[in-house]
Amino acid sequence: MSVETKSVNAIRILSAEAIQKANSGHPGICMGAAPIGYELFAEHLNFSYKNPKWDNRDRFILSAGHGSMLLYSLLHLFGYDITIEDIKNFRQLDSKAPGHPEYGVTPGVETSTGPLGQGIANAVGMALAEAHLAATFNRKNYPIVDHYTYVLCGDGCLQEGMSYEACSFAGTQKLGKLILLYDKNDITIEGNINSTFSEDTATRFAAQGWQVIRVNDANNLATLKKAIELAKSDLTRPSIIICNSVIGYGSPLANSADAHGAPLGEENLKKTKEYFDWNYAPFEVPEDVKEHCLAIADEKLKAEDEWNELFEKYSAAFPELANQYKNYMQGYEPDFNGILERLDFSKPDATRSSGGKVLNEIAKEMPNLLSGSADLSPSTKTEIKGAGYLSPENRTGRNIHFGIREHAMAAICNGIYLHGGLRIVCSTFFSFSDYMKGGIRMSALMNIPVIYVMTHDSIGVGEDGPTHQPVEHLIALRSVPNLKVFRPCDGRETVAAYVEALTQNSPTVLVLSRQNLGQYEGTGLKALTGGYILSDTAKPDVILMGSGSEIDLCMGAKELLQKDGIKARVVSMPCIEEFERQTAEYKEKVLPKSVKARVCVEAASPYSWYKYAGDFGEIIAMNSFGSSGPAKALFEHFGFNKENIAEAAKISIQNVKNRR
Repeated sequence: MSVETKSVNAIRILSAEAIQKANSGHPGICMGAAPIGYELFAEHLNFSYKNPKWDNRDRFILSAGHGSMLLYSLLHLFGYDITIEDIKNFRQLDSKAPGHPEYGVTPGVETSTGPLGQGIANAVGMALAEAHLAATFNRKNYPIVDHYTYVLCGDGCLQEGMSYEACSFAGTQKLGKLILLYDKNDITIEGNINSTFSEDTATRFAAQGWQVIRVNDANNLATLKKAIELAKSDLTRPSIIICNSVIGYGSPLANSADAHGAPLGEENLKKTKEYFDWNYAPFEVPEDVKEHCLAIADEKLKAEDEWNELFEKYSAAFPELANQYKNYMQGYEPDFNGILERLDFSKPDATRSSGGKVLNEIAKEMPNLLSGSADLSPSTKTEIKGAGYLSPENRTGRNIHFGIREHAMAAICNGIYLHGGLRIVCSTFFSFSDYMKGGIRMSALMNIPVIYVMTHDSIGVGEDGPTHQPVEHLIALRSVPNLKVFRPCDGRETVAAYVEALTQNSPTVLVLSRQNLGQYEGTGLKALTGGYILSDTAKPDVILMGSGSEIDLCMGAKELLQKDGIKARVVSMPCIEEFERQTAEYKEKVLPKSVKARVCVEAASPYSWYKYAGDFGEIIAMNSFGSSGPAKALFEHFGFNKENIAEAAKISIQNVKNRR
């Protein structure tokens, strides 16, 4: 048995043993795709196990994240900081080998994967980032950005609709350094895919502009090597390598759904070891396999040394470009106070329009900022003016036409950020955020600061009707951990929203209006507290609070109440998540417990507001879908006017008096 074959078998056995010890996991893909993983790491992937974040490494994404033990076995054998003890603790609390790959937890893991299809779209984003950075910085004889993005997927990933979106986009963009390794074993949890996935995958990808390569037997390392070399040789289009494999190869459960998502069982594990003539103790890696894999990994360290030497020469030849490259990688922080001073917020304006102005000011100071939309930038106002559109003919363009692909767009943007060197804004209508939820959730899970601009934020959308009027979306996104949802009431609060988005290590959603809103004295960067007193009075009788367009109504209600001798405080609450991070003292100052009469106003679901309304407060919100009609008529129809808010304030005050 050659040491290469023995190494492949070590990956299989190590994976199966870890899954058996955890009594949980997915051995099938680990055993069937082990040769694919080994061939890639041993012969093709450029990496530095001593510096897993080396800029010019090749990226490898396991889109079929349930096969995580395959990745952990590879990382362990090829020198990464994953010990045999870590592998023994597979799927245990605080392990470096969690059930699915997690970004920031395991060295060598480029992105969190598990929801099928997400990893493919992440890889598309990484390949797009590589193409843009290469066009921006490479010069003749100085290819400082020059690497491939590899992604391993299974049948399940390609059944998910987002993979079609992402692969269609990749083909259109001609991302020649993107290589998709398709582990085709024809089995999913419910059994053979003949009743669920009978399409001609090769023809599908060819039609999308991909190079299609077939490997009839995934166990044939020589054939895999030729296939990957062929894929790398065509830089005019992305490549898919269709690798026919056997799920659970070598085990008694091979080629059955039983091998997919459960341990083999002690008896079957024993028989599997017999099949591979494996006579080693549990979790023992043969010395010749250790030496072989580590020697390969050590040899690959030279690539980083060579790149460092190249970058030194590049710095001497192009000092300004080299400095700019470093700034891209380290990040920029714009002068937000200067932006506030330069922009005129004296006239009523839609916050989507204000957002466009702010974005373009920021873009002047952040050349590494890209912006894309799902075919809606004229409406979302997110185009970076004069910066061009990224395409095969213009790789330096800073705007991205994602097409009508919200689901993939979010995940592609995650990949763009994860690649390193770039910041990314993407936009669509707020009602379509449901299509993006999977990608947004992964941004939050990974704590990566992708910026989501969601315009047309309420029933204020108007005539397009309830299909385009978000009602439940604010509470849905506010419930996502690590995600900041910012709904500004005017231009200055919109600047604050961008400050939040660009200075936090977490994603931010900017929820912006279609219709014009007023501009208010006292707004600005204080909105970074999430909630603050916008208009006050001595010893308020009632607190009026809300976000976005409804602040204008609260201000109008305050004036009406004042005529009746009722003193009202108006609190703008653009970001509930940020307000909740403030000290108890600050929150008491803004919303004192002594003022129990309160009215919360938001043209969306009421569920965000019960905590702040308290026992005596009133909530004016949407308890149904919207309707089609002019925005002003809809606000009146659903009770969003200053008169109703003033009346609700009086009811709340009376509630307090009645229950004392």
